[in-house]
Amino acid sequence: MSDFDSSAETMRTVRFREYGEPADVLHLENVPVPAPGPGRIRIVVHACGLAPADWALCRGLFAGKLPRGIGIDVAGTVDAIGEGVTGVSFGDPVLGAADWAGSETAGASDRAIMNRWTLVPAGLSFTQAAALPMAVDTANLHLTWLGISEGQTILVNGAGTTIGYAAVQMALIRGLRVIATAGETYARQLRDLGATVTPYGAGLVERVRAIGPVDLVFDTAPASGALPALVEIAGGDPKRVLTASDFAGAAELGVRDTFHEDRTRRIDVLPDFARLAAEGRFTVPVARTFPLEEWRAALDISLSGQPHGKLMLLPVN
Repeated sequence: MSDFDSSAETMRTVRFREYGEPADVLHLENVPVPAPGPGRIRIVVHACGLAPADWALCRGLFAGKLPRGIGIDVAGTVDAIGEGVTGVSFGDPVLGAADWAGSETAGASDRAIMNRWTLVPAGLSFTQAAALPMAVDTANLHLTWLGISEGQTILVNGAGTTIGYAAVQMALIRGLRVIATAGETYARQLRDLGATVTPYGAGLVERVRAIGPVDLVFDTAPASGALPALVEIAGGDPKRVLTASDFAGAAELGVRDTFHEDRTRRIDVLPDFARLAAEGRFTVPVARTFPLEEWRAALDISLSGQPHGKLMLLPVN
């Protein structure tokens, strides 16, 4: 199953013991291997995805008991099962979410406790699988909040981000026309998917208007001052714009944002999109992979704001 010693009493994990800048507070430690509690499983981690959400947790988002780990997106093989868990067996390949809030460690570890999982479909690698959970969940949730429907036109601003790339595919699958803003890294791939692609920057309003009217706007790009233009594109109606990134701009302009929507409206589509990914009909781009001990290199690239896809740690070599 892996080269990891299942009898070992300790494991490696990246975690923080105080809040602050990720480069300052995160450390690779050896810690006791955690046991899964009721309703949880433990996996040998084959792949763990890193995301800006991890650095937000380090800075105090959803503050709670410390120490706490990073790495929410994980995939691996089951090696322990908590009380009350059914439908999964020792050795099963699974993908999903590490229990980052309920455990002192998370996915950037040799082993991880999971509180949500689905089986990895045949044909999907662990690296591809671990790229899916947060991007799928976040994109689907925001599109649900926007109230998309077949035949509409949606502008996805920041379509080269993992969430934006996922949202473009979801909207196309659901019968929407998609206009996507993106840099050159993924412009060709987005066009191949069926989106109409235009670059960022000055003249965005005019470029989009030349393509056609827009019903809804989903903003996933790092905060860059684009929200006024996005509101203009949406006919001047800030309620037709939803941002997952520029919260200060949203408050100023009356734009909808992640933290002021109905967070109880969740539909689990991860199994469906994992199956589509295994069939080659859905993907979240993976930019680079790193062994666990090189986590700081992945951190530096992520904090640069130019990861160009998902950055993955591979504890099992």
